Formats: sequence, structure tokens, C-alpha cells
Amino acid sequence: MEGGQFSTGVSGSVSHRHLQPYPYLILGARYEKVREGGVIRSQAVFIAIGINQEGYRQILGVELANRESQTSWRDFLFSLRDRGLHGVEFVVSDAHEGLRKSLMEMLPEAAWQRCYVHFLRNCLDHLPRKANDDCLQELRWLYDRRDVAEAQKDLSVWITRWQKTYPKLCDWVEENIAGTLTFYRLPRGHHKHLKSTNMLERLNEEITRRTRVVRIFPNTESCLRLIRALAVETHEGWLEEHRYLNMQLLAEHKRELLRQLEEAA
Repeated sequence: MEGGQFSTGVSGSVSHRHLQPYPYLILGARYEKVREGGVIRSQAVFIAIGINQEGYRQILGVELANRESQTSWRDFLFSLRDRGLHGVEFVVSDAHEGLRKSLMEMLPEAAWQRCYVHFLRNCLDHLPRKANDDCLQELRWLYDRRDVAEAQKDLSVWITRWQKTYPKLCDWVEENIAGTLTFYRLPRGHHKHLKSTNMLERLNEEITRRTRVVRIFPNTESCLRLIRALAVETHEGWLEEHRYLNMQLLAEHKRELLRQLEEAA
């Protein structure tokens, strides 16, 4: 592989199926150690999870790249779109700059939700080591409010309370928190499932449990083969489960928003 190009040496049903509409998309990357030409390198493993119009979770793609970059994320998203991915209304991911830029290019119509769990971890970079635990706990509570108006009201209270003690954190939060509140646009029954990438993190935990045994893959093909096999196993298990989300809630939510717009016109 060169630059941001993906490994295509291993076929698998997860990464070669024709795709249907997926209103919700969850994206993320993990890293595995692979030996190339006698040198051990970290390889980025890109994973996409979709929730379809019937409310079922499916793993849409697993690909390998030398690193996370705007080019490699664009290539990954292009491969999904080339296989028929469409109808994406809402994307959840971390705030990797290359991913964000590629989303704006490849899926400009989709709203973006920054994983609030990653956001809260990033907050630690703007706090002294011996910070008051109540500060972040109160910030975490914003993500359990009924709607964005309530969350923004409580955010103002939080900033007022902590501005003098942690000005660096409060300024950073005020500037960056908006992307973590996008999930409030969704029906309330979907909030807890789509305000973070926790679903993907749980999949990553299972992958880590299996790849830890290998430690260093002898080549990229073996790495991709194992992770795709694990993805197929998880994908098939999800299809046998009950619906993950009631998508009728989304349809009703859209109708209500349309009604409100018509009344306001």
C-alpha cells in the first residue's frame, strides 16, 4: 500500500455487498501492528457501521490504510458510496480533522455528531491534573437533557460556575461543544444510541480481544482477513437480533418538524 490507498487483497462479504439506504452511519478507526518488509508499522483499520431503514445494525465496510488522513478517509467513504451507500442523514464519529473534511466532501447532506465520550476525554487536555471531579460530571449531565434548549441553558450555568476556576477549559468547551449536541435533532428515543460511538467501541473491544493474541500480523492481508472475519461474525449476529432502533420514531419526528415549518410559514 502507498499513501492512503486501501488494501484490497482480501475479499469479504462485509466489504463487497451492495448497500441500501442507511439513515445513520457510525465511523471510526483503530490501529494494528503489521510487519511490512521486515519493518513493524501501525496500520489504520477503518470501520463503518450503518443502521438501515428497518432499524437493524449492519457492518458496511472494513478497510486498511497506512494512516488516518483526509485522503484515506475520502477513499473509504468513496468505496462505500461506490457500492451504493445513500440516504445518510446522520453521522457519528470522533473529531479527526481528515474524517471531518472528507465527510463534508462525500456526505455533505448528513448532519454530523461528534462523539460526546471522546469530547469529554479531550476536556482533560484543558484541565490541571487535580481538577474538581464535579466539573466534568456536571458537563456530562448536559447529554441527558430532554432537548437542546435545556442542554444549552444548563451549559450557560456550567460556564458561569466554572469560568473563574478553569477558564481554559470553559473557553474550549464553549467553542467546540456544538458538534456534540447534534443528536438532539433526532427523536428522543434515539438519543442514547447516537450521541456517541459506543456501539463501535464495543466492536473494537471484541476485535482487540482476538487480535491481542496475534500481537504483530505477518502482513496486511492476514490482518484484514481476521478483522473482516470478526466483522462478518458480528454482522450476522446483529441480523438475528431484534431491531436495534424503532425507525418509525424518525419518520414521525420528520413529519412533526414539517408540520411545525408549515405552521410557521
